[in-house]
Amino acid sequence: MDIKSFVIPAIDIKEGKVIRLFRGEFDKAKVYPYIPEELAGIFGAAGFKRIHLVDLDGAEGGKPKNIQHIKRVRAVFNGEIEFGGGVRSYGLAKALFDEGIDYVVIGTLALKDPDEFERIILDFPGKVILSIDSKEGKVAVGGWREESSTTPEELASAYDSKPIWGYLYTIIERDGSLEGVDVKPYREIKSVVKKPVLASGGVSSLEDVEKLYGVVDGVVVGKAIYEGRIPVEGF
Repeated sequence: MDIKSFVIPAIDIKEGKVIRLFRGEFDKAKVYPYIPEELAGIFGAAGFKRIHLVDLDGAEGGKPKNIQHIKRVRAVFNGEIEFGGGVRSYGLAKALFDEGIDYVVIGTLALKDPDEFERIILDFPGKVILSIDSKEGKVAVGGWREESSTTPEELASAYDSKPIWGYLYTIIERDGSLEGVDVKPYREIKSVVKKPVLASGGVSSLEDVEKLYGVVDGVVVGKAIYEGRIPVEGF
């Protein structure tokens, strides 16, 4: 397993600080003593091929608020960057691509305004990752605060023939918990789609990463890196 290609380190930004949420709860965030561009440089030097960049202010409020940090991260990281958090319009998606972001991660728009979402994926084929955030078996949107009646499999199936890159599938109940991964939901969603699936939520060790290898196409890891459970050179 090439861990530097399979693991995608996460950098979650809120008010310019690097933080990690606990099961999607903003009032249970943990702040880490790093600045986003510093972390991006560390991950790049360690040999990671892609990072997962999130503007939590954008996810919560509906519009990214940490654009300057996003620009600085792009300037220091030579690999691919996938960005999510409040991307809810065509204009914003285009602006991010113009800044050199490789992929935008969009979830809420796909359910709330599918016409606008389709406009983005048609104009930027292969550049959009559909975010599927699961809470108790249903898709949650709006910064994970609003639950829908749609299942992850239903949402994924609706777009698998469309020109998206693939999916980011997050199990909210496990996100930031370090309690380990449940492989079953990923096997289930892989059975109904052909495009790549990235896993997120609950990774606590390299053993968890190994469980997912061969099941999904990559895994986003945040707290397990920050807490030293998955070693990264220079961290």
